[in-house]
Amino acid sequence: MPVKVKKMAKKITKRPCWDEYFLEISGLVSKRSTCLRRKVGALIVKDKRILATGYNGTPRGLPHCSETGCLREKLDIPPGERHELCRGLHAEQNALLQASLHGVSVKDGILYCTNQPCIICAKMLINAGIKEVVTEDGYPDKMAMDFFNQAGILIRTPKKKI
Repeated sequence: MPVKVKKMAKKITKRPCWDEYFLEISGLVSKRSTCLRRKVGALIVKDKRILATGYNGTPRGLPHCSETGCLREKLDIPPGERHELCRGLHAEQNALLQASLHGVSVKDGILYCTNQPCIICAKMLINAGIKEVVTEDGYPDKMAMDFFNQAGILIRTPKKKI
């Protein structure tokens, strides 16, 4: 005698688009940041696969800013200026370094980042062969945007869906 199979109603859930997916992951990566001023997360993606991630913080083995304090804050340095007076590396730099450390080429990759890269990171991303940058929020560094435009790198900030 045939067995009757009861059909279950399928619950339809909205899947995030790729930009939403990777930007959410960059937000999760930013939670590892040890920066006292701004928590930034970045990931480099190629062919919808994550190649490397990075967050901003001090170099491996050195005391975190939570232990030493923030020199930029003490000197009242505005965002986008005097990057050399920071103990930490930027999230984009750490993502590039992780890829390099593990022998992963990022050429023609896409950087997803919680914030627009600064000029220092922009120059590194250009030379690393990143073809596109997708960010969630801006950053006060017009020179970085000018460099990206001159290099032909697409910069996008997708609109958040409500």
